[in-house]
Amino acid sequence: MGIFSKPKLKSSERRDSNEGDWIKCPSCSEMHHHVDIKSNFEVCPKCSHHFLLGGKERVALIADDGSFEELNANTKAINPLDFKGYDDKLIMLKSKTQLDEGVLTGKIKINGKPAVIAIMDFKFFAGSMGSVVGEKLTRAIEAATADKCPIIIFSASSGARMQEGMFSLMQMAKTCSALARHSEAKLPYFSIMTHPTTGGVTASFATVGDLNFAEPGCMIGFAGPRVVKETTHQNLPPGFQTAEFMLEHGLIDAIVTRHNLKKKLAQAMNYLA
Repeated sequence: MGIFSKPKLKSSERRDSNEGDWIKCPSCSEMHHHVDIKSNFEVCPKCSHHFLLGGKERVALIADDGSFEELNANTKAINPLDFKGYDDKLIMLKSKTQLDEGVLTGKIKINGKPAVIAIMDFKFFAGSMGSVVGEKLTRAIEAATADKCPIIIFSASSGARMQEGMFSLMQMAKTCSALARHSEAKLPYFSIMTHPTTGGVTASFATVGDLNFAEPGCMIGFAGPRVVKETTHQNLPPGFQTAEFMLEHGLIDAIVTRHNLKKKLAQAMNYLA
């Protein structure tokens, strides 16, 4: 008899399962079949741990069926500083992830109401914000302003992309400037922080929403906990830089699970849009 027991297979997709089809939850250590995780929007059925989720899956999570219309689909990453090895890295990541950049943007409807969405994908260069990511985000915000509808941004990022230097850091000001113009038009911005939201993304557009939501347990901060501890020489409080810690200290407005997110956004749009 094996040490670990596995849940019973329930569908034809699992009849020919192998070891690679099983996923161990990093939170509760329970083993789950990938079909169960995928059908549950990449959320652990036992402890509700939220796994990383891609852009297209997030569209399916909140958008009305068939309403997504991608924006700036052919805007691709470049190497403005001729950083050594950067081009090869981009080629490898594009092949591995089937993405052209680390953000997906487009128009959607939520319960029939229009919105523009931008979704950062951590699988592409750890969701880092380079010049093209910043440009796509800015164009999405400007499209929402032009259409007089809300902008919804999902953040998942390691921060600024160091291979693009100052070009990357400029995106912090550019995105926030576009959001300021959006706010001047009296249009709402909903920010959803997912795991992890760090660096220049946290220090710019991710934390300036009219409503700031976060997924359970996600990391939110500027520098990582180890860097903070080594810099301050202080022991960090329990749960430091988690969504729950940030809610307690007023940085975010609510923690929202994936299953409730569409309902929550629809309610916010009814009040503010």
